[in-house]
Amino acid sequence: MKKDIKKPQVKNVTVAIAKKTNELNVDEWSVYLINQNNFKIENTLVASTGYGETAGEIQKTSTLRHFLETINPHSATLIEPIAEDIFHLNNEYWVSYYVEGTLFDKRFIFLPDSIKDENLTYIKELDTKGILHS
Repeated sequence: MKKDIKKPQVKNVTVAIAKKTNELNVDEWSVYLINQNNFKIENTLVASTGYGETAGEIQKTSTLRHFLETINPHSATLIEPIAEDIFHLNNEYWVSYYVEGTLFDKRFIFLPDSIKDENLTYIKELDTKGILHS
């Protein structure tokens, strides 16, 4: 008899893309992992990639991998900067992390053209405006 193995649910961990103006008055976009839990998450791996189609041509970015050792409760950690010229693609962040020895993972996908000024909202963990993945 085969048992169904329940996969642990990712809760209160999300990805955000935030816009900040640097000292040269140039807008910069960055991707953050936010831990809204009352506990830290550890040994986090994030794989990021962009993919889609433009004018009938398949486009794909390189896959980047990031290791984030510990993300404290109610805090955010920078994953990577992101260039505006790939906002027309699906931008995927596959996040895996441990909590007390249990592995959690989830894919967060920002759909094409969803990263734009009209969709900015205030993100308290970053103290700036951005796009918070729901």
